[in-house]
Amino acid sequence: MALEMSEQHSSIDPEEVARYTALANLWWDKSGPFWPLHRLNELRVGYIREQLCRWFQLDHQAQKPLEGLRILDIGCGGGILSEAVANGGATVHGIDVVERNIAIAHHHAQQNQLNIHYQMITAEELAQQGKHYDAVLNMEVVEHVAHLSGFVHACNQLVRPGGLMFIATINRTVLAWLIAIIGAEYILRWLPRGTHQWRRFPKPQELETLLNKDQLRIIDQSGVKVNPLTRRMTLTPFMGVNYMLVAQR
Repeated sequence: MALEMSEQHSSIDPEEVARYTALANLWWDKSGPFWPLHRLNELRVGYIREQLCRWFQLDHQAQKPLEGLRILDIGCGGGILSEAVANGGATVHGIDVVERNIAIAHHHAQQNQLNIHYQMITAEELAQQGKHYDAVLNMEVVEHVAHLSGFVHACNQLVRPGGLMFIATINRTVLAWLIAIIGAEYILRWLPRGTHQWRRFPKPQELETLLNKDQLRIIDQSGVKVNPLTRRMTLTPFMGVNYMLVAQR
């Protein structure tokens, strides 16, 4: 790591790092344990592009609608979202704390002739370097960090004035526990057991408070629903389980 941090201020959870290290080689297997992420990616990329084009007044119908934007993908994993955004024309910086994820993401980007900058570094370290981006993608990460408030604060610092923050996560509700953990991990076995911990699911109001502390305001939000029969994912006004927030500095 570029900078050392005390355990008290680090958002890294060693157990989460070990879990995703073991799964790293399966990132690009669309029928493997990350298939829900591939399905979700199809939905969220469209949502992200629409919001970015609307806010920055870009042509959504252009071949490369995100050209000219500098985007940070936090917790990039194997590069699924980073590649989709890069294909839209954006300059992408993908970061992760799992070394094997970064290696796999870099290798896959090279195979697809995509110039994506991948780096094993934390959001906290990057913020200390004074980096800023037009948009920060914080997708399916906040429910895995050890210290939510410090992590979100660091992520907020990475958004330039006038820029956007995207957060996708799971609500801390009884329904979310039944669907995201009992249903997805134990009954349907869509995800490996232990992927999620219910106590770490943040409520939208909790994230809004952390965003507001750093002068970011929510400009859009949406729930995400999954059809268990077709495995199709769609946007919904209901945010009791999966949801996405867009905030502007």
